[in-house]
Amino acid sequence: MSGLASQVVSSVLRWRQQMSTLLVYDQVFHDPVGNAYVELLEALCSGQDTRCLAAYSRWFKALAGGHQSWANHLIERILQDENPFSLQAQSRHLFDLSEPLMTAVRRDLRVLQQFYSLSPTAISQWLQTVCQLPEAPIPWSLPVTAVSQVSFPTLPDWGEGLSELAAYYRRWGTGLLSRYRAYRWQGELLGIAYPDRIQLSDLAAYDQPRRTLIQNTEHFLAGHRALHTLLYGSRGSGKSSLVKALVNHYGDRGLRLVEVAKADLRDLPKIVDRLRAAPQRFIIFVDDLSFEDDDEAFKALKVVLEGSVTARPDNVVVYATSNRRHLVREYFADRPRPKDQDEIQAWDTLQEKLSFSDRFGLTLTFEPADQPTYLAIVQHLAAQAGISLPEEVLSQRALQWATRHNGRSGRTARQFIDFLAAEQAS
Repeated sequence: MSGLASQVVSSVLRWRQQMSTLLVYDQVFHDPVGNAYVELLEALCSGQDTRCLAAYSRWFKALAGGHQSWANHLIERILQDENPFSLQAQSRHLFDLSEPLMTAVRRDLRVLQQFYSLSPTAISQWLQTVCQLPEAPIPWSLPVTAVSQVSFPTLPDWGEGLSELAAYYRRWGTGLLSRYRAYRWQGELLGIAYPDRIQLSDLAAYDQPRRTLIQNTEHFLAGHRALHTLLYGSRGSGKSSLVKALVNHYGDRGLRLVEVAKADLRDLPKIVDRLRAAPQRFIIFVDDLSFEDDDEAFKALKVVLEGSVTARPDNVVVYATSNRRHLVREYFADRPRPKDQDEIQAWDTLQEKLSFSDRFGLTLTFEPADQPTYLAIVQHLAAQAGISLPEEVLSQRALQWATRHNGRSGRTARQFIDFLAAEQAS
């Protein structure tokens, strides 16, 4: 190994040692890009040509897969890192945090600033020198873009950016909860990368229940305790679309949605505990809700709606949709008769089942679409889709479509307009 190569190896070894000194942000490099970066530094320290080239290839492909500059990737990892500082800063002022923690964070940020400034071109040149290549490998060099929510990366000393970083965590949270607007629960919280993009402006008719739900959501975002809400009505009336549109409309104000299947409602206490300390405000969304007799999910949801010994978090509200006004199925066999001897207070049990929907603070009704309502929805969607047909022709075809397909509803109107748009485009 040449003298110049030995100098590079010594320099890389110092960088690797600096990385090992991270106390609070030590997980920043623990992702596919970061792991490949660590492997590359260790390969350069070994001075083995084949190992270095393979490690560089892995790092290059990891960056290319995310189509992101190294510097921007590092900032994103800092903003999303769950550590004692980022978690405590969400709900506490800086002066309430311990001084050793603050000192460690300042030092970590200064170390990370050095890695931020270390360009991929410099690393490519290290590789050329250590492996004695005729030319440097192609560096992954993309423009560094500004992160709109924070400006601390532009500071001469990142150690002086603690207050701004803490303000970011207080507003946007950290970890998985800072990355997405919509989630689903499948034994754990999973981010939805491509949520339904429906907007409030896409919805027509049902003005009164829509205004009421928007008002309730506004109260929720203003910091007040919102009412759990049941959206009840006929299929295809846009109940689910309305809830999803709220998150698209208010996402910039910190509104988030967690979709929970009925089968997973038994995990509700666990879900609520996961969300409790986050700064965002969460709608727990349960679609097409109904229960069978003795359903465990019934009991779990009842605890969340009515409360328990554990206090209800102010940043969580339940919005559920159902085609049934009475959420628990009732059978004629359930009705007590004079000869029944199984339960003395059978009527009480029956009433508990039937009154379950009353535990929601709001019940919003979506009536079946009559002909004027159906045609109003069709005309609204047609205008948005840019469909140019005389109103009489559009109405006639829409009514024919409803007769031949699923009847009059918002869903039917959407399907008709999608078909019509494709027809006109062909």
